[in-house]
Amino acid sequence: MTTETSQTLDRGLRVLKLLAETDRGLTVTELSRRLGVNRTVVYRLIATLEQHSLVRRDAGGRARVGIGVLGLGRQVHPLVRDAALPALRALAEELGATAHLTVVDGTDALAIAVVEPSWTDYHVAYRTGFRHPLERGAAGRAILTRRCKDIDNEDGFVATHGELEAGASGAAAPLPAACGIEGSVGVVMLSDTVPPEVGPRVVRAAREVAEALR
Repeated sequence: MTTETSQTLDRGLRVLKLLAETDRGLTVTELSRRLGVNRTVVYRLIATLEQHSLVRRDAGGRARVGIGVLGLGRQVHPLVRDAALPALRALAEELGATAHLTVVDGTDALAIAVVEPSWTDYHVAYRTGFRHPLERGAAGRAILTRRCKDIDNEDGFVATHGELEAGASGAAAPLPAACGIEGSVGVVMLSDTVPPEVGPRVVRAAREVAEALR
């Protein structure tokens, strides 16, 4: 016996999957072509998903996965944190700096996992739930480099100093687009500059976290 399914639900899930596979977002026309349905159907799907914060549209009308995907259940953030913790812990211990996983929440960067080093006398206090504008701090700026291709990011990471806390420096790398989460992995430390070995290390950590989230 053939299992009865919902065509509308199937199309909505396919929209989410298509958006998760790109970091640039997709227009209604592009989604219409990929789904093989007319634009009116896509508009209705997008509008419905937007109401649940599962999709958001930028100023140019391109649809992207919304933060609601992470908020489908209260257990989602803990699952993401649990997957990321081994890589963050290794990063914090190796560099003696506070490591974090940060995701997009509207126009803010939101820290959803934080690991402090166990062996240092002093380190930057950084807490889960800490948020700041995407345009400030290494974590948010790293996310923007993935979102905006015209931002120079040849090294694969962003380093900042004193943007969020006086005397503190940070370095962060965006999560690869393939993992489906718009976020970054980074560290914050009490330093005037970011040591040269830190940038490549956070890039590697971002890849490790992305692999754990697949």
